[in-house]
Amino acid sequence: MQQAAARQARLTKPAGSLGRLEELTVRLAGMTGRIDPPLREAVVFTLAADHGVAAEGVSAYPREVTAQMVLNFLRGGAAINVLAREVGARVVIADIGVDAELPPHPQLHAVKVRRGTGSITRGPAMSSEEANRAIAVGRQLVRDEQFDVALTGDMGIGNTTASAAVICALTSLDPKLVVGRGTGVDDEGLERKVGAVRRALQVNADSIKRGTIETLAAVGGLEIAGLVGVILETAAMRKPVIIDGFISGCAALVAAKIEPAATGYMIASHRSHELGHGAVLERLGLQPLLDLDLRLGEGTGAALALPVVRVAVRLLNEMATFDEAGVSERS
Repeated sequence: MQQAAARQARLTKPAGSLGRLEELTVRLAGMTGRIDPPLREAVVFTLAADHGVAAEGVSAYPREVTAQMVLNFLRGGAAINVLAREVGARVVIADIGVDAELPPHPQLHAVKVRRGTGSITRGPAMSSEEANRAIAVGRQLVRDEQFDVALTGDMGIGNTTASAAVICALTSLDPKLVVGRGTGVDDEGLERKVGAVRRALQVNADSIKRGTIETLAAVGGLEIAGLVGVILETAAMRKPVIIDGFISGCAALVAAKIEPAATGYMIASHRSHELGHGAVLERLGLQPLLDLDLRLGEGTGAALALPVVRVAVRLLNEMATFDEAGVSERS
């Protein structure tokens, strides 16, 4: 990091003129141990699962859309597929908890822990053992791939409600400050979501008191837990992980509670349109690279940020220094 900062200070530009790109290159040097980390091989880990809370009318879309969108991912027709092709990233699609039997596909990782979660408004979403299994699945997905940089993504109808519940439980924020419109629910739908999160926090209060994993199991989701594993394993490998939006941010918050040092390997891709995402980034101490009012998930924001991360490294390594260019420095 010292070497990266020293080179930034010698490049042919006013100090600080490349803004947060300069800080980003210093952080990347710390993550990888080199000022020219290769970021060519990028993998988007898009994990899919269903949520019992979807039955409470918290989404504008029916629960069946989760399985249907997984098939769309496999056909290459979703937004993340388009963006991944554009930025040269591979998409790893994993069924970690879809409430359907999906047909076998060479590109589908069938790693189902269970078929969807229970409704968090009536009890725990899953057991702590299942949450730990989902985290382990996420870790294994990372170990099975060759990459330089990981990107997080998600698919699951109802997962903004579960994520909001986890965030409220871990931060003590009021649901009114965290719950957003997700897939685009109307005012009545938003009230149902806020009410669902409040009930979930009350019903699962004892589990929430016991710890981070217990909280994740009580009010979270399988794809959220899987992304926790993706983030932790990528950090353990000393590789950067570009965090997508609200659901990925929730997973990052859980990962940071489990292993605070993991935040050093996180790059916030964007600020989601979801209400509580800013609070998540603040608690993680991360500044987003983009702010485009995105709220899609899938890894789309992370994919859009990937070229920014790559170009930051190229600027550090390919720009000439004042000495090399024969340019006079500031007097």
